[in-house]
Amino acid sequence: MPDLKFERKYKRLHKGPVAGVDEAGRGPLAGPVVAAAVVLDPRCIPEGIDDSKVLTAAKRERLCAELLACAKVGVGIASVEEIDTLNIFWASMLAMSRAVEALGFRPAFVLVDGNRCPDWDHQSHAVVGGDALCLSIAAASIVAKHKRDCMMDELDALHPGYGWRSNKGYSAKVHQEALRVLGPTPHHRRSFGRVAQAELDFGPIVSAAE
Repeated sequence: MPDLKFERKYKRLHKGPVAGVDEAGRGPLAGPVVAAAVVLDPRCIPEGIDDSKVLTAAKRERLCAELLACAKVGVGIASVEEIDTLNIFWASMLAMSRAVEALGFRPAFVLVDGNRCPDWDHQSHAVVGGDALCLSIAAASIVAKHKRDCMMDELDALHPGYGWRSNKGYSAKVHQEALRVLGPTPHHRRSFGRVAQAELDFGPIVSAAE
């Protein structure tokens, strides 16, 4: 289970609040990438925080609500257009930077899930597998995953047939079949191979505004 070992170490060294940051949505064919930054209040930590991937959707929803009520939380989003322009790696970095900015204050130190931190001026440290080791990163993974899932549920209502309510934009069989039959939507990532092929088959994607 993740714990507060990293937070205690860097709070002691840097004399201030430590934020954990994680993102959700690097792999899907559709939808934005969403990041969250969380500064936990040691006096009010919800029970059951863990890597979002090992939690049920119901537990993520409950924990997200509890974290929003008792922790400092910032959420950052990089759009499909930014993913296609920057590539998914740099769009993820952008979303994480925006999440820290959305906290509304400057943390003394930032812990980032993965092997690289964004190019920013925050003092920070990347923690490989951090969502399973570091409590604030795990909390961020829960918020990012739940927020993105909710966005994909809303997009599913606008674009039925792709199964986004269940697959959240990932390359599930029903999603691949819908791409073949229906073609891509404005919310698909054109820079991803499967979507690019569908765009060639169906012609240019027409934006929602058009």
